Amino acid sequence: MGVRRIREFNTALLGNRCWRMLMERESLWFKVLSARYGMEEGRLRGGGRDASLWWWDVHVLCREEWFRHNVSRVIGSGKNTLFWSEVWVGEVSLRDRFPRLFDLSLFKDLSVFDMCQLGWGVAGQAWSWRRRLLAWEEEVVGELILLLQSVSLQVDSTDTWHWKLETSHVFSV
Repeated sequence: MGVRRIREFNTALLGNRCWRMLMERESLWFKVLSARYGMEEGRLRGGGRDASLWWWDVHVLCREEWFRHNVSRVIGSGKNTLFWSEVWVGEVSLRDRFPRLFDLSLFKDLSVFDMCQLGWGVAGQAWSWRRRLLAWEEEVVGELILLLQSVSLQVDSTDTWHWKLETSHVFSV
C-alpha cells in the first residue's frame, strides 16, 4: 500500500476520530458511543476494562498532551462549552487553574453562556458555593473575575474548535 510510517499513520487516523468527536456531537456514531460508554463532564468516558481496543486507543489519544495542546476552543455564544471543564480562556481549563473553586462550586456542569447569564461579576449569582469562602479563596475568586472581564460572548455565533497545526484550523489526515 505504500504506507511506510504505519505508527504515525495510525495515530493520525485515531486523531481524526478525536477531532470528529469534538465536531460531530449530533452524529449517529457519537450517539452510539455515548450510549455505550456514557458521558462525564461533557466528554465520552473511557469504558475501562469493557472498552473495545479501538475505543481505548481513541480515548487515550484524545487525552494525550499533544492532541489537547493543538486544539483550542473559540467561544461564540458559550452555549456549547462547559465553563469549568473545557479550555476556553487561557491555556488550561478553569477547573485545573482554580481547583479549589471548582470543588466548592454548586454549578459544576453549566455552560459558559449559563454562567454568564447568572452573572460572573463581583456579586454575580454564578458564584454559589457549598460553604462560605475563606479570605484567600475570596482572593482567588477575584482573580477569576478579573480573567473573565475580557470575555465577550457573541450571541449569534456558535462555539467552534480550531486545530492549531493547520492554517484551515481543521484536522486532516
